[in-house]
Amino acid sequence: MYTPTSLEIAFASDAVETVFCLATSGTKTVLVPVANGSEEIEAVTLIDVLRRAGADVTVASVEDSLHVEMSRQVRITADKLVSDCATTTFDAIALPGGMPGAESLGASKELDQLIRDQRQSGRLLSAICAAPAVVLESKGLLDGLKATSHPGFQDKLSNQSAIKERVVEVENIITSQAPGTAMEFSLAIVKQLFGQEKADEVAGPMVVRT
Repeated sequence: MYTPTSLEIAFASDAVETVFCLATSGTKTVLVPVANGSEEIEAVTLIDVLRRAGADVTVASVEDSLHVEMSRQVRITADKLVSDCATTTFDAIALPGGMPGAESLGASKELDQLIRDQRQSGRLLSAICAAPAVVLESKGLLDGLKATSHPGFQDKLSNQSAIKERVVEVENIITSQAPGTAMEFSLAIVKQLFGQEKADEVAGPMVVRT
């Protein structure tokens, strides 16, 4: 039986480590911030679909605790506090809606800096339901761009030319309407991060009409 030399073992180990590093470097990172009162369908759909696509999703609480009670009393445990993510760069940030969750997201100083940096850098920034109006529009981050939101908040959008669309993609911004559009919204983010083929691959087993 052939026994590899110590040099061959070391080389193989280095090769495996190199391949692992290459694979890791290609992983897309996504921040999904949550708060007490965030919309659970939107938040969980984002987390689930993006992880199915292979994204490294960090769920971060803007509260003082990792334990968050969503808008319909569904309780989830975040991975981190948003303050722990303050110096991290993400390929995408995806904001769920829900009230008063969206207001709490908008009031977070740590998240404010993260999403402003995201917008300025051209990295993907997305929001659904109340969040496009309550968070992005209120901070001037839509800059008059076409966007949509929950019908109850559409009058707060400065550009209402696309408010009837379920998902709107302009520049590095994706906006969407409500829990009923959460799957389309999440797949649009997958498409932007990984391409249409990956979005179709994720949608297929879930029997999502695309």
